[in-house]
Amino acid sequence: MQQRLILLAALGSALMLATAFGFQHIGDLAPCKLCINQRWPHAVAVLIGLVAALFPHRILALFGAAAALSTSAIGFYHAGVEWKWWEGPSTCTSGPVGELAVKDLLNQILEAPMVRCDEIPWEMFGLSMAGWNGVISLGLALVWLAAAFQPKTR
Repeated sequence: MQQRLILLAALGSALMLATAFGFQHIGDLAPCKLCINQRWPHAVAVLIGLVAALFPHRILALFGAAAALSTSAIGFYHAGVEWKWWEGPSTCTSGPVGELAVKDLLNQILEAPMVRCDEIPWEMFGLSMAGWNGVISLGLALVWLAAAFQPKTR
């Protein structure tokens, strides 16, 4: 049962990555910096799942849970940035322009990222992609934890 749960969680992360790349390459929605940061823990979870499929161990499942929890946290943080609950990284958002001189405004425009982290490019049922990543990844973390604490069978 532990191996099945591990494979389910790893497959979940693989599907999250495939969905992200689908939105990027098929849906033409370029990712922002925080979007990219959410992908790395999913990739790590997939790799952990592959290793754990060959060598199942509680510690690997706990590492998988940590990867899923980290992308969930980044997703919730990113959703908060999108909803303007808090500021995002300065490399990912734009600041006020009212007091800037023309030269400073031009520099800000030229240095601004192509895709901003504080805008919602897509949402469903009131949640952005970042919000959905937070929720789904939290669920995946629970699957990893269930695998980690699965009783040993003979």
